[in-house]
Amino acid sequence: MSDRIRAAIADDHVLFCAGIEMIIRSQPDLEFVGSAHDGRAAIALAQEARPDVMLMDIRMPLADGLSATRTLAEVAPETRVVVLTTHQRPDAVAHAIEAGAHGFLMKDARPELLLTAIRTVHDGNSLFAPPTTVALIRDLVPSRRDEPDQRAIAELTPREQEVYLLAARGLSNAEIAESAYIGESTVKTHISHILGKLELSSRLQLIAHAHAHHLVR
Repeated sequence: MSDRIRAAIADDHVLFCAGIEMIIRSQPDLEFVGSAHDGRAAIALAQEARPDVMLMDIRMPLADGLSATRTLAEVAPETRVVVLTTHQRPDAVAHAIEAGAHGFLMKDARPELLLTAIRTVHDGNSLFAPPTTVALIRDLVPSRRDEPDQRAIAELTPREQEVYLLAARGLSNAEIAESAYIGESTVKTHISHILGKLELSSRLQLIAHAHAHHLVR
């Protein structure tokens, strides 16, 4: 069985999809498993091909990319979605987070960054491009209270709370592992438990959750 990362794309521009396919196929550790040109087809592709990572355009016919992302969180939770956009807008970031996206990437990103996004998200990290995404998340959160709401993470174990706070700062699994003196596989396990306990579907949602409850500055 191949251990390559299975990647797919959903975008209504066929030529753009073809370009992405060529980039993905050029990498020995990646496997291209298909493209879809509308939201409904994206959902069907994810259910049939079970990609590890799907690049998802926001604006598509039949069902937009955010609706499709939201559906994939239920019908194909193993597929991690990187939302593609042409605009760096706070509302786009907010909607992508709410939908359960694991990454956010500008469509004019360089091929090297796109490949990094696929590998990063597959490894269980989140991908923020532009790098101001964390700041946008912070600015989107209403500042109704200043005191940290520790009750929001009370059901987490002390170690899970430590990992949660490190992940909320946007640290990668490797950085969390180094800071907490644990292995990366252990970090992944903790992140999975944290997301499950808090009913979150992605690390982007974890970051938003931490800012909403004033647990990070």
